[in-house]
Amino acid sequence: MGEGTAAKILCCIMTVGLSIAALTTLLVVTAYDGVEFYEYGFIRRKSTSEVFTEIVFQSGFDYIGLDYEFKIFKADAHIVDLDGVAVFTRDRLEVQLDCTMQYFLRPEELAYLHDTYDLLYNDTIRYSAIDALKGVTGDFTTREFGVKRAMVEETLFRAVRKRLGGTCCKLGCVNLPKGCEPGCKPREDCTQEDLGFYVDVRYFQLRFVKIPDIVLDRNIQTLTQLEDGVKETYIQQAALVRKLTEERVYMVQNSAEEITQNATTIASLIGSQARADARARVETSHNRGLAKIYNDLNITSQDHKASLNYIRTLRDHETVVMSVNFNSLVTGPINGGN
Repeated sequence: MGEGTAAKILCCIMTVGLSIAALTTLLVVTAYDGVEFYEYGFIRRKSTSEVFTEIVFQSGFDYIGLDYEFKIFKADAHIVDLDGVAVFTRDRLEVQLDCTMQYFLRPEELAYLHDTYDLLYNDTIRYSAIDALKGVTGDFTTREFGVKRAMVEETLFRAVRKRLGGTCCKLGCVNLPKGCEPGCKPREDCTQEDLGFYVDVRYFQLRFVKIPDIVLDRNIQTLTQLEDGVKETYIQQAALVRKLTEERVYMVQNSAEEITQNATTIASLIGSQARADARARVETSHNRGLAKIYNDLNITSQDHKASLNYIRTLRDHETVVMSVNFNSLVTGPINGGN
């Protein structure tokens, strides 16, 4: 065997070795499969489609073999829009609801979900949520969907969460800040029927509520009547205030009139008393003057006194002119007359 033959044999051996190494590497690589962080997975045999649900695989790559792969379930939020759901209210009227809910699969119950619904669980959960909505809306009137929207939304949320999530307590709920759900059933006492649909409804939004036009018209009429009632109340209060104001004005005016009349009366009384007092003083002064005249002139006869008083009286009269005869003026004019 020559050197050329040996080289060829060595080359063939190296080629085969590299081929085997490459094939081995390829087989090893293909024997690995991964699950994303937003997924759950079960191992499934490719050749028989048999699914092994003993272990729920979460994010990461694992060596599972050449004939195996992962059957993937969604681990993040399932967003379900429930649009145009026709429900009946307590007053037997139909309204349409637009809602949205977000639910998550429970990894500890994923095997039950797979065995029951496989990957076709979404429609079943959707119809069950609609059924839960229809079962609870009969507790509310059509008007309450507008005026008590937050309470209605919370009630719908609880109904959907209970229907889909079941009545069992969550795993480890005793260690949660809010604790376990009130009235939930301990896990050790739960059956598969108590687990609901093996999902957790964590969020729920009540969006648009379509109310029949006849109900809207009636509500508007009711609100208008209420506003009219409030308006009438204000009108009556305004009229009452006006009456009270007028009454107070009249009272003030009457009080002012009374004060004015009292002041006029008192002023008249004071004036009368002043005039009487002046007259009394004048008469007293006259009497004293006459007494002095009688004393100074030594008049003692009553006739002389009467004559003097008569002359004084005539003298004080405005229209009297005194004279001895028609040609001799004794005194006058007395009071500035001619």
